[in-house]
Amino acid sequence: MKLLRYGPPGQERPGLLDNDGRVRDLSALVDDIAGDTLTPAGIARLGGIDTNTLPLVQGTPQQDLRVGPCVGRVGKFICIGLNYADHAAESGLPVPTEPVVFAKWTSAICGPDDDVKIPRGSVKTDWEVELGVVIGEGGSYIEEADAMKHVAGYCV
Repeated sequence: MKLLRYGPPGQERPGLLDNDGRVRDLSALVDDIAGDTLTPAGIARLGGIDTNTLPLVQGTPQQDLRVGPCVGRVGKFICIGLNYADHAAESGLPVPTEPVVFAKWTSAICGPDDDVKIPRGSVKTDWEVELGVVIGEGGSYIEEADAMKHVAGYCV
């Protein structure tokens, strides 16, 4: 199931991409792609829906429909840095022995075709494709064997 948020910035609505590449509106079922929508129970509930019964949204993401940030009301935006040896080398840093964990502002999350605002005076802007892991079920000290039970999905 491919969930998405569509519409003008700050006014995104929940939707899903059907098997024919058309966007279907989910707003009668959920208020956003966030929080309880992304728990295992919320995902299971959406998985049981016949997508053909959902309203079609006018436009397509490839042409004239803005796709927004993949999730709304983000609580934490946690990142892992220098996780590729090549990236560490190009940064002139040694490959770390432990993960480099840092946070970013949630306002940095944007849609796939949105403009990226580069700060005035920036002398080096690094770009790369990012893989996002969306956590649907919280927890602490989770055993590796149980980790995927907490993942709601992925975004690029």
